[in-house]
Amino acid sequence: MTDDLTKRGPPDQRRINVNEPWEVKAWCDKFGVTEAELRAAVKVAGVMAKDVAKQLGKPYP
Repeated sequence: MTDDLTKRGPPDQRRINVNEPWEVKAWCDKFGVTEAELRAAVKVAGVMAKDVAKQLGKPYP
């Protein structure tokens, strides 16, 4: 079964998918950063949200 791309719930709270524009926007809003800052942090820290938050100096729930 494939994903229904018309149903967009909250992003996975553990991983950041920079290939989905709506997820990028949600994570940028959550961390209070620009898309460029988020992408740079993911490039350095990987896709795990806790690692990206640490790279950005932001709290992770």
